[in-house]
Amino acid sequence: MVELPLFPLNSVLFPGMPLQLHIFEERYKLMINECIDKQSPFGVVLIESGAEALGPLAKPHIIGCSAGITRVQRLPFGRMNIVAKGMQRFRIHEMHQHKAYLTGEVEFIPLHNPEPVQIDHSARRLNGLLRKYLLALENAGQLNFDESQLPDDPIDLAYLAAVILQTEAPHKQRLLAAENALSMIHDLNALYHREVALLHVMLSNADITNGDTTFSLN
Repeated sequence: MVELPLFPLNSVLFPGMPLQLHIFEERYKLMINECIDKQSPFGVVLIESGAEALGPLAKPHIIGCSAGITRVQRLPFGRMNIVAKGMQRFRIHEMHQHKAYLTGEVEFIPLHNPEPVQIDHSARRLNGLLRKYLLALENAGQLNFDESQLPDDPIDLAYLAAVILQTEAPHKQRLLAAENALSMIHDLNALYHREVALLHVMLSNADITNGDTTFSLN
């Protein structure tokens, strides 16, 4: 196990996925500067209770994702804009408050793939559902879909699908905390099957009522 600085947020980070943060609180300016100096990662954890900023340290969920800083933009008064990339899932075994920010003794937990044949079959289904979902968003004017960007690796595809899915943070936390890759992809398939159906209904209703297919998904 290793000690990792912890950054409680109202969002979930997945391995391989980007994260943009504006750093303005003194405790997190200190934390990020230490990570930059040491070229070390920090841990992103979804808040279970408490506030993200300007208050007592929030209580996080015990499953999170480490983040490596890839870009820093220095701003006046010590503020920063940073870009980080998700690295590894971890489980917190013990938390400490001996610094201005929260730290944790963590164990890294790779997302195991116990049944390659089954996961390949489930990942192909997820790929198809994800394409339908992105195409529906494109038809709604929400994004431009480039299918060449979808990864071939099942686990990479699962993490990307988890990020793209527009759902509440607790749902994403359950995906991050999945027991294994097959379980995560099964859950994603169920979520995407529902969301694709909902998107088609929303688009059809908008087209029937006034011919306007622009709507907010939030």
